[in-house]
Amino acid sequence: GLSQYSSDPRTEWDLSAYSTRDQVLEAMRNLRYKGGNTFTGLALTHVLEQNLKPDAGARLEAEKLVILLTDGKSQDDANLAAQTLKNLGIEIFAIGVKNADEAELKQVASEPLELTVYNVLDFPLLSSLVGKLTRVLCTRIKEKRHKESADIPVNTGPQLSPTDLKISAVTSKSMHLTWSPPLRPPKKYRIVYYPSKGGIPKEVILDGAVSSLRLSNLTSHTEYLVSVFPIYDTVVGDGLRGITSTLPLSSPRSLRVSELSHNSIRLSWKAAQGATQYLVLCSAAPDGAED
Repeated sequence: GLSQYSSDPRTEWDLSAYSTRDQVLEAMRNLRYKGGNTFTGLALTHVLEQNLKPDAGARLEAEKLVILLTDGKSQDDANLAAQTLKNLGIEIFAIGVKNADEAELKQVASEPLELTVYNVLDFPLLSSLVGKLTRVLCTRIKEKRHKESADIPVNTGPQLSPTDLKISAVTSKSMHLTWSPPLRPPKKYRIVYYPSKGGIPKEVILDGAVSSLRLSNLTSHTEYLVSVFPIYDTVVGDGLRGITSTLPLSSPRSLRVSELSHNSIRLSWKAAQGATQYLVLCSAAPDGAED
């Protein structure tokens, strides 16, 4: 599979889209470069949530590898997103081109760094990495298969997936999430939330025995996308997704003016719920306008 990113990641094709080498090469030739910003953390989250799922062609028993190709320093927290993938057993190879930050590449990549971090001066030089990277990838997959002896679930559904996500108690700054746990309790839950019109994803990790969460410090009058993923020792179950909007900030009401003098007035109003301070602006009326 392949995704491109700038400030908004985009899946070009899923793992199940092509079945032959020639088909993949043809798709690569027709690929149009996506310019823009460099939100690497958002891209890694997109890969986890959208590309490494069974319905996108990811086989649960297969090894999971991500090859990150970037030509700049990330404008969000790439390390946090990368650590989430690595904690789930997903191996990351980081390839930098031109202005890529090598220190960041080393933070994002899996160990050992001498096998997973590469840097070239320009895009044409990427061809020099193909042979070595192919050998390293194949060797790493074989090594991991030999080391792993745990039983790996081969299907999802009610056994591994939570159900019935409910969003309630919505205010201008918070909302409450509840869900029904899967038949097989997960080790942990990963909750990801972000504004639907763009923004840096935030996440919360919960113990698998917990099935509710209050999200706070949200932006008022904003539509949020929320995802709940169950995390097991060797696999991530299908996630729940929901969408809702926070309420607008309440405003003060019943403004009254009293005690007028030549240089002062008194204002009073009914308080706005949740307000801790008020900003009062005043200006002289234009010439000829009524006071």
